[in-house]
Amino acid sequence: MDEKIILGIDPGTTLMGYGLIKVVNNKMIFLLLNELNLSKYSDHYLKLKHIFHRTIELIDNHKPDEISIEAPFFGKNVQSMLKLGRAQGVAMSAGLTREIPITEYSPKKIKMSITGNGNASKEQVAKMLQMQLGFKDLPKNLDSTDGLAAAVCHFYNMGKDGNKKKYTGWGSYVKNNPKKIKE
Repeated sequence: MDEKIILGIDPGTTLMGYGLIKVVNNKMIFLLLNELNLSKYSDHYLKLKHIFHRTIELIDNHKPDEISIEAPFFGKNVQSMLKLGRAQGVAMSAGLTREIPITEYSPKKIKMSITGNGNASKEQVAKMLQMQLGFKDLPKNLDSTDGLAAAVCHFYNMGKDGNKKKYTGWGSYVKNNPKKIKE
């Protein structure tokens, strides 16, 4: 029997959404969706520490075979983009320390994979996931369904080469990002 667990992460510095699916014989089984609420912390570095530790905890408890993470989108607020990029990097670092392959997808790619519309709303993505995976209630905040959407997007794109970045460890990351490394 072919089995795989995929952890999907929607990084954020206020809410980090995540979801887990199990793939058995090429069929998805819903495991969980939740969020890490970071709004009570004012220190950005403390938030990053909690993102790292929660991601490690998820990995150690659920043993995912792969991680799918939403790439930061390009917005007008440079400070917000910087903070979001740091949150994503910390979550990726947690996966890389456990040597779990990580694949990065753009928000449009994730929405397109779930709904067929790259400009779908969070609500449309959440409802489609609810129909596909059969979980009962939608969460109050849809960051958790965004994390789950990253995992489902990865399921739909497994084995396909597209506009995604894949890292299998620090060596792979360094090889694919030479401009980010200082000598």
